[in-house]
Amino acid sequence: MLYVVLILANVCLLVGGQTLWKYGLQHRDLTDIRSIIVAMFSPWVIAGIVLYVVATVIWIFLLNKLSLSLLYPLQSLAYVLAILVSMFVFHEHIPALRWVGVGVILAGVALIAV
Repeated sequence: MLYVVLILANVCLLVGGQTLWKYGLQHRDLTDIRSIIVAMFSPWVIAGIVLYVVATVIWIFLLNKLSLSLLYPLQSLAYVLAILVSMFVFHEHIPALRWVGVGVILAGVALIAV
């Protein structure tokens, strides 16, 4: 049970980090190296990096306890969660074919998890 919670925490932290990056970069014009460096020090981007660091610590622990052939496919749940975040947080339109892809990912995770 602990491993399941940690896998889900890892996935949520990864998607949370990406979400913070996207939010922090939404209204920036990244046209040159200076603007990119300034964006890297945005509080949102830094917070996303912190989430990635925590996710990496959890990942290292999980890799020590479970097989990579199990863990890595389960991490694909991040794609599913990212679609939901895209839809509800950023109000993006998700095409039907992308939802089919989500279904395929969920079917694959179900097969891996058994």
